[in-house]
Amino acid sequence: MFGHDTEMALRGAVALVNTMPSEVDPTAGEGLPDLAALRSFLVEWSWSGLVPTRNATLDEVRDLRPRLRAWWTSPETAVVDDLNALFAEYDATPRVVRHGPYGWHLHAAAEDAPLAHRMAVEAAVAVVDLLRAEDLGRLKTCHARGCDRVLVDLSRNRSRAFCEGACADRTHAAAYRARRSARDPGTALR
Repeated sequence: MFGHDTEMALRGAVALVNTMPSEVDPTAGEGLPDLAALRSFLVEWSWSGLVPTRNATLDEVRDLRPRLRAWWTSPETAVVDDLNALFAEYDATPRVVRHGPYGWHLHAAAEDAPLAHRMAVEAAVAVVDLLRAEDLGRLKTCHARGCDRVLVDLSRNRSRAFCEGACADRTHAAAYRARRSARDPGTALR
């Protein structure tokens, strides 16, 4: 559907945004509590570049998350305005590169740019692919009650409604229990 680099960047942006403490679930704390967690995140999502050693880098990455999250809930024109501002702010200069197990793909931030800038620009380039395909609606928030996580729906029929957590299972189990209870009220507690 989209290039491998676009899908990876979108999934990485989702994972980054979802490290934010939840506004609706007080048990969901900070997903990037320290530099070790940030380093693990970078390894998990195959980020290239220097390993972060300063708390300032962690703070910059944390500060980036609300800006990216806004792309999931903003009107298309606001997303476009922010993408253009971000590209200008971070001096994005597209170039084709190949590294690691990945084939040719696009980078638009210098390898020595601050980590938060590289993360922002990579996510922005991927969102541009969604815009070009007139598919920004693939950026969704989880439909589960009590969950404010984001997701990218890369299914063919655009039917994904739940985040990567256990929300789908919980929602479906609750609906099953409700249907069962409606049929036979005595089974609700079994």
